Amino acid sequence: MPSITKRGKRYRVLIRKKGYPVISKSFLNKKNAETFAKDTESRIERGVFLDTFLAEKTTFLDLVERYEIEISPSKKGHRIDLYVARSLKRALGEYKLAQIQPFVVSQYRDKRLKVVQPATVKRELGLLSRILTASEKEFGIYLPHGNPVRKVSIPKEPPGRDRRLEEDELEKLLIQFSQNQRMKLVVLLAIETGMRRGEICRIRHQDINWDISVLHIPETKNGTPRTIPLSSVARSTLRGAVTVSKASSCVFDVEPHSITRAFERACKRANIDNLRFHDLRHEATSRFFEKGLNVMEVASITGHQDLRMLRRYTHIRAETLVDRL
Repeated sequence: MPSITKRGKRYRVLIRKKGYPVISKSFLNKKNAETFAKDTESRIERGVFLDTFLAEKTTFLDLVERYEIEISPSKKGHRIDLYVARSLKRALGEYKLAQIQPFVVSQYRDKRLKVVQPATVKRELGLLSRILTASEKEFGIYLPHGNPVRKVSIPKEPPGRDRRLEEDELEKLLIQFSQNQRMKLVVLLAIETGMRRGEICRIRHQDINWDISVLHIPETKNGTPRTIPLSSVARSTLRGAVTVSKASSCVFDVEPHSITRAFERACKRANIDNLRFHDLRHEATSRFFEKGLNVMEVASITGHQDLRMLRRYTHIRAETLVDRL
């Protein structure tokens, strides 16, 4: 039988049942204490009791820090998760897990949409959902409201960028990199292969098969390795990079963020507006289609598993289709 004792102004409920953890909870009102005791005992008897003690005790900050130590390091986006989690910690860190209901998540979403882009909020809510899912599946913390992220509307991202290189922009960029041979080669390779900047940074000498003109990419964003063909320009570009970096295990020996900063500075000096390094991947993908490759051939080079995403990255100029019509 549950016991109810008064301590000061509060009533403490204590329930001991074989096969269950000790349940203890205090109330300001005796009637509420009696109702809780009766309801909990009934649930235990019927075998439907789920202990919310850990969810009521654990803060979201405690959960995130445990996730970052035990779960996140095994994931490919570990560093990105650490960065994205900072906003979640600031806004929800002091909440007990049992307090994080759908309306709390929707309030967070609406506040963030006033200061950042929908894509950023979508990424943050995705991480929040993964963390809360891990709390139940990996840490055994029952959430009385389930995963609240699944019960709110996720912001829709705007249409994908359609920025392609204008007629003289590549030449302008290469001029800016005349004193930076490594970045010049990085830009050329990105346009010839459609590789992501992280993939380019991780190219090792042993990944290149010069005999059959292919490059193996063992570590990709989606986790699926791929091998891509090398055009004559791509081959000469890689040979130039290999010559420069013989002493390093990686061909380009550069960090992704360094590529981004160098590219942004070059665009600014060349008066090129609204161009990002990732747009070179868009440019490469579109050029593959303009050369006559079909969807599956392009996907095998770029590594897109979702063909709908591939369509977002593809922007074919109408004038290139005139001769084919």
